[in-house]
Amino acid sequence: MKNSKVILVGAGPGDKDLITLKGIKAIMAADIIFYDALVNPELLEYASSNTPCIYVGKRRDKKRYSQEEINSLLADATKTHHTVVRLKGGDPFVFGRGSEELNHLDNLGISTEIIPGISSALAVPANQGIPLTKRGLNESFSVITGTTSKGTVSKDLKYAAMSSATIVLLMGLKNLAVIMKETARYRDHSTPFAVIQNGTRPDESIHLDTIGNFESVIDLIDYSKPGIIVIGETVSEHPAFFEEEIQRVLQAVL
Repeated sequence: MKNSKVILVGAGPGDKDLITLKGIKAIMAADIIFYDALVNPELLEYASSNTPCIYVGKRRDKKRYSQEEINSLLADATKTHHTVVRLKGGDPFVFGRGSEELNHLDNLGISTEIIPGISSALAVPANQGIPLTKRGLNESFSVITGTTSKGTVSKDLKYAAMSSATIVLLMGLKNLAVIMKETARYRDHSTPFAVIQNGTRPDESIHLDTIGNFESVIDLIDYSKPGIIVIGETVSEHPAFFEEEIQRVLQAVL
């Protein structure tokens, strides 16, 4: 269609209220919406009742469409719809493959717009009272993929672990053991970590422990749910960390 456009919208970390106002306006104006697995479906209620909402999500090797097929769906939609919204969890440019979709559309001469979203890497730890930086504890944080396209842990983990940075890993739950063992090569085993699942949603859960005791958490994780891993001294700022640490010490003594 003449003057058609694809709007790439970040849906935020999960809580339906943590999308931007500009993102809501785009959903309301959409003629068709393609949305991901990590998008809160309640956001689709902002769409017009006659707007098709097409699920194109990918979760734990379950893909309804390949990335190439999604790219083609977006391009084809502009032939019959004026405003196409691509709704992606978190921020589209933080491990969301948003740039790949944007490049594909740009190469075809299709107009695009980007509406950033709040990344789970920032919002989920904050929602649990875990700062990513704190004066006197660290001076930076790293956001790393926990699973590369080859299924391995990013080599960047080594360099982050060698620093004092708080480490946030997305899509890394199945590689938790590998991540902890690699981090333990450079960090003290008493370094705290958190595994947070369904962050910012009503059924959010968190498991706290130290690197040296990571095996106690592995069996507690529900691998069907999305989650992030946070490693570093700032995790000790969580209100429950020291209470649980006391319990761990008592159990070790007894």
